Amino acid sequence: MIIKVGTRGSKLALAQTNYVIDRLKQAFPENEYEAVIIKTTGDKDQTRPLDQIGSKGLFVDEIERALLADEIQLAVHSMKDMPSDQPEGLVFAKAWDREDPRDVLILKNGNKLSDLPQGANVATGSKRRSYQLLALRPDINIFPIRGNIDTRIKKLHEGLADGTELDGIILAAAGLKRLHIESDNYYFFDFDEMIPSPAQGTLALELNKSNTKLLEMVNSLSSDESEDFAFLERGFLQKIDGDCHLPIGAIASKTNAGYNLKALFGDEEGKHLAKVSVNGAKADESLIDLAIREIKEQLENS
Repeated sequence: MIIKVGTRGSKLALAQTNYVIDRLKQAFPENEYEAVIIKTTGDKDQTRPLDQIGSKGLFVDEIERALLADEIQLAVHSMKDMPSDQPEGLVFAKAWDREDPRDVLILKNGNKLSDLPQGANVATGSKRRSYQLLALRPDINIFPIRGNIDTRIKKLHEGLADGTELDGIILAAAGLKRLHIESDNYYFFDFDEMIPSPAQGTLALELNKSNTKLLEMVNSLSSDESEDFAFLERGFLQKIDGDCHLPIGAIASKTNAGYNLKALFGDEEGKHLAKVSVNGAKADESLIDLAIREIKEQLENS
């Protein structure tokens, strides 16, 4: 069987796809695997902030069309980039083990949040990150940034196009680790400081629902724990009914008594931001519902 694996063309997307192909080759060496690069709307427009371009389908629509047309048989995405709704006929495989889900502040000088000077300039393309950072350091100036990881790190050291000098940028730890980019200038936010995007660090392996043989193969390499985490985090995203214009975060973890779900939700301007931490015995809908109920109560009283 020849399996064509669709991906964006960025260095990170290719690293993730090669990782998936390598694991499939090890488990199912009888098949042939080929990476197919597909350019998406989000890749074509590298200037405007994401929330000004359109929906979360920015990085996936063209790839999903190729799946539906059977031009590719499997797609590798970052789960955090995926819209809450899928096209009819497509399905996600069960989640594989996730990479580090934390957010990272990369500083020009230093490796602690307190090393940022008063009134520091920090760039991020995410309202979720912006508003949580401002809650920790209200003195900081936030600037929008786009581009792949290398481009953003270059802007940290060389400045933005308008001449703004940066003191730091915020990226996902998962991307840095998958590309083996190391530095002494990292500050890893803990989950009480900054709640990640739902399913950050988790790969979304998407395929046609009718391709049951391939689905069974991919699912055989999954992890029950990672599947539970993805269910809770994506379930929160879907049930809170937010969009790409709103700050939304969720991170699930195992506890001695079951599961913990930390969640974030706010308005577009960041004037009202609710953060909760809830616990439950099982990774089920009731834990998601509890988080949403507490968030709504917070927002109503704010």
